[in-house]
Amino acid sequence: MQESEPPPTPGAPSSTTWRRERLLRIGSSTTVQTLPAPILTDPISSHEVASDLSVPTIRTTATENTTLQRSDDIQSYGTVPTRRRLFNKSSLNFASRRGLPQLPGLDILHRTASNPPTTLYSPSRFRDLAYSRLSGHQRPISAYDAPLQSKDDAETDIDAKINGIRVWYSSFSSIDWLHDAIKDSVRFSKLRRRKSLRARIRLAFDKSLGWVIVTIVGFLTAVIAFLVVRSEQWLFDTKEGYCATGWWKAKRFCCPGTTEELRYGADQSFEEACTSWRTWSDVFSQRRGGYGADAVEYVTYACIALLLALVSCLLTIYLTNSTTFVTRKESGVLAPGFEGPHTKNQTSSASTPKRKVMYYAAGSGIPEIKTILSGFVIHGYLGGRTLVTKSIGLAFSVASGLSLGKEGPFVHIASCVGNIISRITNKYENNEAKRREILSAACAAGVAVAFGAPIGGTLFSLEEVSYFFPPKVMWRSFFCAMIAAITLKILDPFGTGKLVLFQVTYDKDWHAYELLPFLLLGVFGGVYGAWFSKLNYRWSKNVREKTWLRTHPVAEVLLITLLTTLLCFLNPYTRMSGTELVYNLFSECRTGSGNTHSGLCIVDPGSFEHVWPVVRAILVAMFVKAALTVITFGIKVPAGIFIPSLGVGACAGRVLGITVQWLQMRHPNARLFDVCGGNADCIIPGLYAMVGAAATLSGVTRTTVSLAVIMFELTNTLTYAVPVMLSVLVAKTVADALEPKGIYDLVIDLSQLPYLDAKHEYLWGHVQINDVTSRDVEVIRLDHKNTVESLRDQLLSLTSSGNDDGGFPILRRDTNDDGMRMVGYIGANELEHALSIVADNSSDEIYFHTTYSHDLAASSISSLMETAHLPNSDPFDFSAYMDEAPLTVQNNSPMEMVHQFFAKLGARYVVVTDTDGLYEGVIDKKTWLAFLNDLEEKS
Repeated sequence: MQESEPPPTPGAPSSTTWRRERLLRIGSSTTVQTLPAPILTDPISSHEVASDLSVPTIRTTATENTTLQRSDDIQSYGTVPTRRRLFNKSSLNFASRRGLPQLPGLDILHRTASNPPTTLYSPSRFRDLAYSRLSGHQRPISAYDAPLQSKDDAETDIDAKINGIRVWYSSFSSIDWLHDAIKDSVRFSKLRRRKSLRARIRLAFDKSLGWVIVTIVGFLTAVIAFLVVRSEQWLFDTKEGYCATGWWKAKRFCCPGTTEELRYGADQSFEEACTSWRTWSDVFSQRRGGYGADAVEYVTYACIALLLALVSCLLTIYLTNSTTFVTRKESGVLAPGFEGPHTKNQTSSASTPKRKVMYYAAGSGIPEIKTILSGFVIHGYLGGRTLVTKSIGLAFSVASGLSLGKEGPFVHIASCVGNIISRITNKYENNEAKRREILSAACAAGVAVAFGAPIGGTLFSLEEVSYFFPPKVMWRSFFCAMIAAITLKILDPFGTGKLVLFQVTYDKDWHAYELLPFLLLGVFGGVYGAWFSKLNYRWSKNVREKTWLRTHPVAEVLLITLLTTLLCFLNPYTRMSGTELVYNLFSECRTGSGNTHSGLCIVDPGSFEHVWPVVRAILVAMFVKAALTVITFGIKVPAGIFIPSLGVGACAGRVLGITVQWLQMRHPNARLFDVCGGNADCIIPGLYAMVGAAATLSGVTRTTVSLAVIMFELTNTLTYAVPVMLSVLVAKTVADALEPKGIYDLVIDLSQLPYLDAKHEYLWGHVQINDVTSRDVEVIRLDHKNTVESLRDQLLSLTSSGNDDGGFPILRRDTNDDGMRMVGYIGANELEHALSIVADNSSDEIYFHTTYSHDLAASSISSLMETAHLPNSDPFDFSAYMDEAPLTVQNNSPMEMVHQFFAKLGARYVVVTDTDGLYEGVIDKKTWLAFLNDLEEKS
């Protein structure tokens, strides 16, 4: 417990005497008690981002485990990241404390005049920390809510009394949207109530703080994207050779004087135009004559590709394994796998449920971002370590030549930046709901730097990833995306003045007869998107998860990289990078231009002999890319799905465009082509490629409006709005008919992420609330004696059953003895935190007062440790943590009402009562999600 010293008054006892008397009165022992020294961790590690500082004594296992294992000789509740409490009741000397592990995060403590900086981990530092709990200057562990009562506030804020105090959310728990909304409303009302000049300045700064943060997020996102793109270009080109004038230069920057015609022309190779670029075959042929040039190129290409993929995989697996992100909730004194001096050779009496291991830097990250924005917490997923690993690993994985893209992971990278930057102020640091507004804006910036489309990025954040998107968030998202696009334009990552490599400009209009080919491309995109999603899901579920590949992810990456190298090296269109392939397929062939775009501009479009070799090469590239993407997406490297999908669709569109162009050249006088007037440039195959790419990406991801806008921004015109809209709508319709879920939703199902889709409609049929109500949950009855030990046992029972995201209904006997009446609700995290304060007093009774208004309930403070200045504070009164106004529904309510409680109000739990108001059971969010999954399978 934390006490603050009373002000000195004449005749009053000394502060030391007063502290000891107070501790003697609270403790169950007759000896003097000394409080545990605070184990204060970095606030970053308490919610979305886990601390990267390691605790040497914590051993990670192959699975994630919940907290709070029971031990027979010590009573603690897993809220401090040490092997046991620093001080026992009978241990008061510092000598016994020197053998304890180092404490993470002590360097970020707030220093005051009474707490000057001292040597880290010294005995004097420990002594200062021990008294900081009593001085009230330090925030307690697990604290979440900021105090609403300040020193200059005489009146009490009663607005926050309805749902009590909250502590930090544990991993994979749902946030309380209602509580965070109430807390921010009270915080803002406090700022507006003050009328001084300083208060007005603070209010203006508070209003502009969100704009400042999204500006920084947009700028940093563009800088990171620039570094990733430049690094990926250089690493990709090292598979072919190096620049003699500067080994750090990519192929396109080796000879600045070369033009696009020399860089991609067919008449003159790049090596002939740029003498500074040295291929590996030239290097080894000069030094070791006799080697075949092709063999040398293939061996070096394959070896470097395998090395790049291996580095990316190792970074992902060993730096972003979810078991290595140890936070306060997962690193307690009774944490699984821990062996301290008093816990050796002991087995836990509570079996802890296992959670699937995640690799935070793997994949695109969009499914996990959707889950986080929907109101769930994944510790460390948006942290600094994940940001660095994802950025570096992305450059290596894309450069290896695997069938993946970097555009999707940019959304994850931008979200990491948004999460880190938003923690500079308590407004977003201590409010999970407010921080998700910044994350929505960051997602828009990620798409803006990926496609050079700030408007499309804003719409993508609204349509695909965001769960809560009010107008204020839309404006900030648009501004953030604009800042990111401007910064990237100035940095010029490709040296062409374009935001993305495949940004093109068409100057010809489309014709009415082309609507039929565009419609066919929409059908192709829908069919491909549906079957790709099905095949990738089945491959991941039945092959990757049920064979030896599950335990050998590195071997899987190397095998797929080797297979990709074997299949892609010989074909010029599969050998080039994904963005370069899309650029060439989108490009327009202009008469008189020497740029043939890798042979895609056919000399005689009306000649079958000239057309067929190009069409055959494109078809081979399309099938190879499609097959490789099915088995590549999901491996343990940073990987996106945008570019592979665009590449497959662009291949199909280019083939169809070349076919239509061939027909027009062979039959120029046909009535269908009268509008061309014999013009050889009437048909633009690049336009068909763009429409096919949009249709295919829509079929895979099921995005519509945002994707169409992205395509408009890529082409810098609205001329082709109708063709793109038609193909996108047809593709989504066909894909939904064949497979209702897109690739991101299937990944969510495969990873078992707790995502509640507010846009999905359900058919309830004959299902009633009684079919989903949990009636056997642990409850706290006020007519029974509740001690620290008994509540500890109930909490252990709850966490061992895997329901650590739940809580305990608090009930009392009805006056007519007809049943139990609902008094309140206390979450598992809040109960664990409250019990940790009084852990040494196992036999003392815990109280929940409801007949009067509790002083603490009106202040929404962080912890009872901060309440020593209140005269009637009692650490054994848990009323301040209790939600006295939980959401309730009657058992005869319609199911849609319950669903709207979770989907629209963001409720964590709903209490079910009968028609007389008597308690029947509880429906928490995870139980509701499991019920919806079963309902979907049955329907």
